[in-house]
Amino acid sequence: MQYRVYVEIEYLIALSQKKEVKKYLKIDQKEYPQLRKIYQNFDLACAEQVKKIESETNHDVKAIEYYIQKKTKKSLHPWIHFALTSEDINNISYSLMWKHAVEQVYLPTLELMQKEIVSLVKKYHKTPMLSLTHGQPATPTTFGKELSVFYKRIQNQTIKIKNHKLLGKLSGATGTWSAHNIAFSDINWPIFTSKFISRLGLKPNLTTTQIESHDSIAESYQNILRVNSILKDLCQDMWLYISRGVISQKRVKGEVGSSTMPHKINPIQFENAEGNLGISSALLNHMIQKLPVSRMQRDLTDSTVLRNQGVALGYSFISIKSISKGISRITLNKKKTEFELNEHWEVLGEAIQTILRKEGKEDAYEKLKNLTRGETVDRVSIKLFIESLRLTQPHEEKLLSLSPKKYIGLAPTIANRI
Repeated sequence: MQYRVYVEIEYLIALSQKKEVKKYLKIDQKEYPQLRKIYQNFDLACAEQVKKIESETNHDVKAIEYYIQKKTKKSLHPWIHFALTSEDINNISYSLMWKHAVEQVYLPTLELMQKEIVSLVKKYHKTPMLSLTHGQPATPTTFGKELSVFYKRIQNQTIKIKNHKLLGKLSGATGTWSAHNIAFSDINWPIFTSKFISRLGLKPNLTTTQIESHDSIAESYQNILRVNSILKDLCQDMWLYISRGVISQKRVKGEVGSSTMPHKINPIQFENAEGNLGISSALLNHMIQKLPVSRMQRDLTDSTVLRNQGVALGYSFISIKSISKGISRITLNKKKTEFELNEHWEVLGEAIQTILRKEGKEDAYEKLKNLTRGETVDRVSIKLFIESLRLTQPHEEKLLSLSPKKYIGLAPTIANRI
């Protein structure tokens, strides 16, 4: 309601500034602050007044028009909502609500969570741990490097969110400015509209039906949807690290993990976040599919759906808050990571067969496959195997000095790039 009042008042002021209109609509510049107070001071009591009017009109935007009339002098009444259709007000209002919510609330919270991830990346950028690909032991990495992947993925989407331009329309009942043009044919309405919408912070869409086609806002929803998918991936990985014992959670005095098992510290922050991300994504997916589809020049199926955009963003927002809380409680269990690495010397098979290839040895891959696939391999068996290969001295020494915790490639460097 407040945003609708905002758009109506700013349109009224912009209209009054056109020289062609000034003969009919007279608003002194000194009156602007008082007019703007109508939306600046809009509160719950004002909203209740609008709802009371709406109970009679059964039309939400018309109720806004009548509400503004009650706050202004009679000479302005014919010019409130002049030549507009409800969607002219609504599309701008919803886009501005989404834009401001994303910029002022959602992104700052997401970026705060990103700072917490960076803190962990810096702390653990050199700390080795066993990788699992297909659930099986694989080339070691560092915990910091793995977190840096999530940081970078979220950062890429954040840039897209910030750079995205939401569209707005203000062209009447079927997008033709017919009512505008019949009243003032000497005004270039597309130019007026472009300037007005740009001043509000949106990009003008001058080719529409009654509605702004929603493609742009659907694209913005898709950006949030991609963030949701990345965050869900993060939550699941954190859950698995905790389940594996690689990550420990700090104990909080007085907190209970289970009503019957006193030993438990559940990863509830990541579980709650995953569940809420699912709700957010389900709503966003529906809006993305529904909103760009409208029968002929207008149907109202988009109206009831659009009202839920704040709910969708809200569930994503509280998920980020949960993830931040979960991240603040975790610490890497270095004893567990070292134990896992020492239990899986077979992961050095990749390094050995690569050196064999470098030296031109035949069947390098097959030799390591026979040694390591499905077999228990330890430091001693790897040492004996390396010594049996008759490699050149520099390569043999390099492989003999290698261990799973040292075989992390450029992981620390990758982590430090963020």
